[in-house]
Amino acid sequence: MFIRTRRLFLRPAWAEDARALHDAIASWEVVKNLSRAPWPYGLADAEAFTRGRVLEPGETSFLIFARTDGDPVLVGSIGFGRRCASDDDAELGYWIARDHWGRGYATEAGHAVVELAFDGLRLPALTAGHFADNPASGAVLRKLGFRATGETRTVPCAARGCELPTPLYALARDEWACRMPFCLAA
Repeated sequence: MFIRTRRLFLRPAWAEDARALHDAIASWEVVKNLSRAPWPYGLADAEAFTRGRVLEPGETSFLIFARTDGDPVLVGSIGFGRRCASDDDAELGYWIARDHWGRGYATEAGHAVVELAFDGLRLPALTAGHFADNPASGAVLRKLGFRATGETRTVPCAARGCELPTPLYALARDEWACRMPFCLAA
């Protein structure tokens, strides 16, 4: 599956993306905000990611590329899936390479992926969270329409080797539909 936005192109990871993926994510400033990425993040980690895993129905995983006049530039990753088999709702996750922060890429890619979840796959809801010391990610979630649930859970961070407080967010399909110029849920 491929998604094209005004400035971005989203697609699954391919084996030949390993070097670009490594170069984009291998920054402490990025990895410290992710739950599963190890530190240091090596080329072998990127190769393992690009070999991929089998996605379950209702899960997605995309690399985010900035569209340019030349070759696209890998700027991050985004997707949604279930944190564990017992979860009812899919959880949105994303990261943007340090050199590309502040350009609105997470919001633009997030909008496209949320639209896929709700309009394409008809998922009933999405959840998300961010480490409490990463408020920029919370700002992205709020721009996408997610609302803070008021709950916080403790989530392991592989890179930091500890568990961190993580405010939780939710977005239901009917809430998303009512953000459109006309309410599709009515």
